[in-house]
Amino acid sequence: MIGKDLLKILACPDCRSGLKETGDKLLCTNPGCRRQYDVRNGIPIMLVEDSQVITHDAHQTLMHG
Repeated sequence: MIGKDLLKILACPDCRSGLKETGDKLLCTNPGCRRQYDVRNGIPIMLVEDSQVITHDAHQTLMHG
């Protein structure tokens, strides 16, 4: 789990939008970007080349779930 203070200052390195914690991943809140970043041992892996772009439907589900 990422601390709330850290989550407030983190941004998607691709589009600079905010992030939402979804289980063991961080999700870009921008529906146009839809990047998801892994969190390993409590450390966010904020590399665009290591992220995954999820489908629009999956993004909507995670954002509103």
